[in-house]
Amino acid sequence: MKTTFLKETELDRKWHVVDAAGKPVGRLATEVAQILRGKHKPSYAPHVDNGDFVIVVNAAKVHLSGNKEEQKIYKHYTGYANGLKEFTAAFIRERNPERIVRQAVWGMIPRTRQGRQVIRRLKVFAGPEHTHQAQQPQALEV
Repeated sequence: MKTTFLKETELDRKWHVVDAAGKPVGRLATEVAQILRGKHKPSYAPHVDNGDFVIVVNAAKVHLSGNKEEQKIYKHYTGYANGLKEFTAAFIRERNPERIVRQAVWGMIPRTRQGRQVIRRLKVFAGPEHTHQAQQPQALEV
């Protein structure tokens, strides 16, 4: 059997909208990561970036199970000596709720040039509105 390789002109990137309200973060992130990488397409190959765009709305209403709201710690290193910052999930949800979803999805994408290219196709919004109406995104059930 012959292996076919997609060219950049043959890629068909679609736009999908996912409503994150009330959904567990991890389950949402796995589905979104697979769509971003293109694993849902029959033309998937690990070395070819043929994934779709994903818009996540209502990121502020995403569900964290158990006591993660108070016990889960998000860490950020500033680059300076003694610059490790630690914040709880409740604090992150209050200040920057998009970060919870973005970081969960980023954890499921490879740390390569292709991974950095893939994560750029993820658009996360805290509320129900998004700025990508012109792309005519399709609703996606996760």
